Amino acid sequence: MADRTDNEEMLLAELREADRDRYLAALLSPAGKRGALAALYLFSAELARVRERVSEPLPGEVRLQYWRDLLEGSGHGSTEANPSAAALLQTIDRFRLPLDPLIRMTEARIFDLYDDPMGTISDFEGYAGETASALIQLASLVLDADAARRFANAAGHAGVAQAVAGTLLLLPRHRAAGRCSSRLKFSRPPVWSGRASLLGTTRRESATRSGLSLHSGDLICRSSGPMGRLPNRFCRRSCQCQPVRAFL
Repeated sequence: MADRTDNEEMLLAELREADRDRYLAALLSPAGKRGALAALYLFSAELARVRERVSEPLPGEVRLQYWRDLLEGSGHGSTEANPSAAALLQTIDRFRLPLDPLIRMTEARIFDLYDDPMGTISDFEGYAGETASALIQLASLVLDADAARRFANAAGHAGVAQAVAGTLLLLPRHRAAGRCSSRLKFSRPPVWSGRASLLGTTRRESATRSGLSLHSGDLICRSSGPMGRLPNRFCRRSCQCQPVRAFL
C-alpha cells in the first residue's frame, strides 16, 4: 500500500510539472482513481513534449515508437525502469482500457514533429479526436465506464474545444520558436507570416470554432433524451473544460 501511494505521489509530481491543468483535474477525482488518471494524463503529456525535447523529427519518431512498442507488447528493456510506462500498463489492465486509442494517440503526435500546417478544419478535428478527445474518453472510462460509453460524442466535442483553445494559447511560444503559428488553416495561408490582421482573424475564427464545440459538448452532457443524463461528477472531473471556457 505504501509503495502504491509513493508511486501515485511521484506520478502527480511529474504531472504537476508537465500539465498543470490536468494535474488539478486529477486532484478533483476520487482518491481511488487519482493514480490511474495521473498515469493517463502523464502519458499524454510525454507524447506532447516529444517535439520540445528533440531537434529533428527522426529522434522524435523514435521516442514515439517506444510508446507504440510498449502498448503493442514489444517494449524494449524492463518496463519497471520507466515508472510512467509501468503505471500506464497497470491502468490499462485494471480498467480494461482499449489499446487502439492509445496507439493512435502516438501516431497522431508524429504530426507535431514537423512544421507542416494542418490542411483543413476536418484534419484538425481528426487530430483533436485522436489526442484530446481520446484522452477525455479514456479518463471517463476510468471514472464511470457505463456513462462514458453512452457519451462518447460529448467527449469528441469537448476534445476539439480543448485542442483549439490549447493551440491558441501556444501561439506566442510557437511564433517565438519560428514554428508554424497555427495548426488551423481556415482556407487561408498558414499563419506564419507575422501579419497581425491574419493572426487576429484566425484567433477569432478559432475561438468561435472552439466555443461551438464546447457548447455542443455541454448540450450533449446535459441532455435528458434517450441516452439519459451524464452524471455531474463526470462533467466536472473528466472533461477538464473549465480552463477552455475561461479562455474563450
